[in-house]
Amino acid sequence: MDKLQLHFNWLLQETRSSFHRYMYRRINWNNRMIGLTGPRGVGKTTLVLQYVKENLPREKSLYVTTEDFYFADHTLVDLADEFEKMAGKYLFIDEVHKYKNWSRELKLIYDYHPGLHVVFTGSSILDINKGVSDLSRRAVMYQMQGMSFREYLELFHNIRMPVYALAEVIAHRVDMPDGFHPLPYFSDYLKHGYYPFAQEDDFRTRLQQIVNLTLETDIPQYAEINVATARKLKRLLAIIAQSVPFKPNMSSIATMLGAGRNSLADYCLYLEESGMIAQLRDSTGGIRGLGKVDKIYLDNTNLIDVLGQQNGNAGNIRETFFFNQMRVNHDVVASPVSDFLIDDMTFEVGGKNKKQKQIKEVDSGFVVKDDIETGYQNVIPLWQMGLEY
Repeated sequence: MDKLQLHFNWLLQETRSSFHRYMYRRINWNNRMIGLTGPRGVGKTTLVLQYVKENLPREKSLYVTTEDFYFADHTLVDLADEFEKMAGKYLFIDEVHKYKNWSRELKLIYDYHPGLHVVFTGSSILDINKGVSDLSRRAVMYQMQGMSFREYLELFHNIRMPVYALAEVIAHRVDMPDGFHPLPYFSDYLKHGYYPFAQEDDFRTRLQQIVNLTLETDIPQYAEINVATARKLKRLLAIIAQSVPFKPNMSSIATMLGAGRNSLADYCLYLEESGMIAQLRDSTGGIRGLGKVDKIYLDNTNLIDVLGQQNGNAGNIRETFFFNQMRVNHDVVASPVSDFLIDDMTFEVGGKNKKQKQIKEVDSGFVVKDDIETGYQNVIPLWQMGLEY
């Protein structure tokens, strides 16, 4: 326990509080048990350490990671028992999915220690979702994604802009700071702005390592798949990365990979839940996730830059950015006449010369254009879609 406390002290000293991710303000920290999930590298650990540092009494708080050697001969329940005996009240458990039977033990902690507030985080969304059923009616879950363009401007360049709702964006209510020209920043964001650690050295190498860990460790551990199947996941991700964008033909891809169609659908779900790809579905299901998959994108534009190599097609990058940013606050589905449908609004995404042809018969149709600073009528600048969170 003493070593855990010392490590926690060091982490708090290293934690900066000048910038907060959007999820910091969305979480109701008063809940007794909170789960925070999201892909590797989006800033979950920093967020919880900031909350402790800024809001909680240090002597009643403890942060641990399940990768610590402490858990070689102790359980989570042991930790909770000892911590509460020391008058502890706020327990933060990082990378919980790497601990076997984590959900069962968290359930016991919740039931036997009503005085404890527990926050747990996990990068393997697949495994977390699988375990959450054990914590029904106990844990309140939040899912966090990478940075918006607005967050990137603040963290990387100290340019502060308020959050703008979609209704404000399409009504042209975005006010730009004096002298601000967004397009050079936007171009950089598309390559290195989605992950907070892009400020550090060797970003491309570190992002490639995250991809490898996800494919070689997180997904195989969850799905209990063998090495040969893990290789198929890599090949599938490579196929998607080199497409512009990827309209799935499950039969032909299954043949290429030497896999069954049902297995291929599972592989795509694993990749989606782990933050590697995003699947755009149609509206036939009525609820997000139930419709037929219309297109498959890489999860974010930084992955296109790292995995797509020379295949960073401009149209694919634009659509990926729109889908990635809009899905945080909206159900985004495929449009039968254009690119995307949000509620009753149709969005056609393209370059600055994009015409109105595909949406001319649509009541609430908008053209979202890249390479323009400001909008007019039903024309919206693409970069402004990154101001929603």
